[in-house]
Amino acid sequence: MPALGITGGVATGKSIFTARLVQCLSAVPFDADQCAHELLAHDADVRRAVLATFGENAFDHDGKPDRAHLRETVFADSSKRRELERILHPAIRARWIELAKHAAGSDRWFCADIPLLYETNAETHFAAVIVVACSPATQRARLLEKRHLSTDLAEKIIAAQFDLTAKITRSDYLIWNDSSATSLDRQTRLLVAALQQRFHHG
Repeated sequence: MPALGITGGVATGKSIFTARLVQCLSAVPFDADQCAHELLAHDADVRRAVLATFGENAFDHDGKPDRAHLRETVFADSSKRRELERILHPAIRARWIELAKHAAGSDRWFCADIPLLYETNAETHFAAVIVVACSPATQRARLLEKRHLSTDLAEKIIAAQFDLTAKITRSDYLIWNDSSATSLDRQTRLLVAALQQRFHHG
């Protein structure tokens, strides 16, 4: 079955949408952010590279990744962000490519939530790319109110990402997640019907 790539901007609701899509399609899920967290917590090579690049402050006294410290560090300095991406992205990519290959030969859809899908030129690996978007005002409000980030950090995170309008232009499907859960559910159901029509009968 086809592999679907899901992307968008920070705080646009990719994770909520992906969970609903996975449920509707009974798909195999993949979450790039979750994979990054697992690698930082458990992968010896990744942990060594992060320690060498970012120093002991990257981990707390229990050896757990200090995600807040890392986030502050990488969004304050784009060269540090690129270094962390160089450490994490090859391992993340290897994992989802393996899962996508497996899905291609099975009867299960594969849905990969990859925030930096376009930035890492991953779109060619997917039968379709879905962008989850909302207005910049909604993004900022969610970062400040739901994630309790400072205005400064929220702006740095948004600025570091590929322009959301450009992602929308390149996508196969758009989910506009600016209002209610009901609206998101309705769009998800319409999209599922369109995907089943396209890939089962096309």
